[in-house]
Amino acid sequence: MKPQLDSIDRRILKELQADGRMTNVELARRVGISAPPCLRRVRALEEAGLIIGYRALLDEKLLGYDVTMFAMVGLSNQSESDLLAFEQRVKSWPIVRECWMLSGDVDFLLKCVAADLKTFQAFVIEDLTAAPNVDSVRTSLTLRQVKNEAVVPLA
Repeated sequence: MKPQLDSIDRRILKELQADGRMTNVELARRVGISAPPCLRRVRALEEAGLIIGYRALLDEKLLGYDVTMFAMVGLSNQSESDLLAFEQRVKSWPIVRECWMLSGDVDFLLKCVAADLKTFQAFVIEDLTAAPNVDSVRTSLTLRQVKNEAVVPLA
């Protein structure tokens, strides 16, 4: 069941997505309420699971991760236990930054970052294609990122 949000809750969420480091006093000023009820609302939004965490967004290129690739993985068996086993394996691979289970021809889409192409190739050969139940792997090297909106669109 979706929580009922009023316009102030939506403004709080929008402001926190734009800057999760602002103080409660600044957030309250921006949404037009005093600090104590603002803090209560933020805590309620956290408890309701709408705010699932806070993090810093880092520039991967400046940190030495120059290559971003996608790997499309097909499994030979899609039983629930095999899917869960693959998901657990993916969680152990630091090179994989996102993993999505898909419908259609591909079972999983992995977003990977690596320092260089050689590192990614080693991952594909030594880890990904060698993993149990992996039937096929297709990879695509990214050329440039066109859009990266790490926020939920709020009206």
